Order: sequence, then structure tokens, then C-alpha cells
Amino acid sequence: MAAPAIPATSKCRVVVVDDEVAIASTLKAILNHSGFDAHAMFSGQELVDSLETLRPDVLIMDVEMPGMTGIEAAIITRRKLPNCKILLWSGRAATSGLFLKAREQGHEFELLGKPVNLPDLLAKLRTSS
Repeated sequence: MAAPAIPATSKCRVVVVDDEVAIASTLKAILNHSGFDAHAMFSGQELVDSLETLRPDVLIMDVEMPGMTGIEAAIITRRKLPNCKILLWSGRAATSGLFLKAREQGHEFELLGKPVNLPDLLAKLRTSS
């Protein structure tokens, strides 16, 4: 079932998670300026610890981070918030092994390349996939 369209005017809550502080903070600022209620976090564990209170509509997260990977955090997020749209991103081809392992365990996630194409990302956030 496709996720419902998300117009920017609805103040959709988006959480950006990346261990590179500049990337997460910059995308947060861009998304807030584009009409979203965006928040930045810098680890998978920080996200997981805040899921119950923050309850994001959309999660945009790096795959490879120290400690908990983005895929591990995405699996936990999907269990706790099954309606949260999850977009993972990576700039490394080596992450394909992590995706294959997740798929073998029954988890399917959308992967975006890094650097992300901003107009495409904004369009994806505003429409159903």
C-alpha cells in the first residue's frame, strides 16, 4: 500500500539522521525552510531513544554510522512506527551487503544515493512513492 501524499503545508515531521553533523543540520534547515517540521539527529541510538516522543512521519537516515547502523535503526523504527516512511541514503557501494542481509530477513527499504538530489528528495516527500 502506497504512503499517502505528504504536502509540505501539513508540517510533516521529518527526522534526518546522519553522523556527519553538517549534513544532518543542513538538510534539517533546508527542510524547515521548505515547510516541513524537520529535526536532526546524529546517531541511530539517538533516533531510537526519541521515537516514542518525536514520532516522525518520515525518516531520512544514513546507512553507515558508528554503533547502530541506519538499517538497524530503521528496523526498530518500522516495528514501533509502521506508518513512518523510511528513506535510507548512502554514498558507498559497500552498503549493498547490509541491504541484502536486511532483505533476507524480510526488511525492504528505499535507498537514496549520496549526495542526494534535493529537488527529487523534496518531490518524494511531497508525493506518495
